Amino acid sequence: MYAIIETGGKQFRVSEGDVIKIEKISDDKSVTFGNVLMVSDGENISYGSPYLDSAEVTADVMGTDKAKKVLVFKQKTRKNHRKLRGHRQLYTSVKISNIKLN
Repeated sequence: MYAIIETGGKQFRVSEGDVIKIEKISDDKSVTFGNVLMVSDGENISYGSPYLDSAEVTADVMGTDKAKKVLVFKQKTRKNHRKLRGHRQLYTSVKISNIKLN
């Protein structure tokens, strides 16, 4: 059984036991995703328009960390103008514990 959820402006295909990295959330122990776009159990597929009202996905929060550094380098030719900036995005690791379709 798998589901497609939406969180943080992104869509993820998840199954029970998967560990995914999502945008940072402030929940301590568990989180429930209500924005479920699709649920499939292998034979039957349920789609929402845009979300399924009867489905929800629960996950356990494993921790919060920073992603790898992304460097942004800007330069203007023949002007001796250079900028180097770095950014590390915060993320939360969650482990999918249950996919429920009512």
